Amino acid sequence: MTCKKAQGFLEKNKVSVDAVADAGKERRGRDEAIALARSADKVVVAKGKKVVAFDMKKDKPDDDALAEHILGPTGNLRAPTVRKGKTLYIGFNEDVYGEFILR
Repeated sequence: MTCKKAQGFLEKNKVSVDAVADAGKERRGRDEAIALARSADKVVVAKGKKVVAFDMKKDKPDDDALAEHILGPTGNLRAPTVRKGKTLYIGFNEDVYGEFILR
């Protein structure tokens, strides 16, 4: 459901996307998801209205804390996941997308 909302938001705001991966076909498990998050300077995670941001340079969370936020119930990276510059956005929150993705 949130992937469709994110896709609709991006289309409505005419945001171009460089690459798209189908999370149902290209699963990223714990190790790969954590490596992806560690490659970013900032990770912003949205779960409904709750938003948590990690500064991966100054205050790195441990793997378990990071995994708790970025993995879904199947143990794979939550969708949607968007990388913009050195920031990784996981989950969908319209306010977060409006504030960070559109600028």
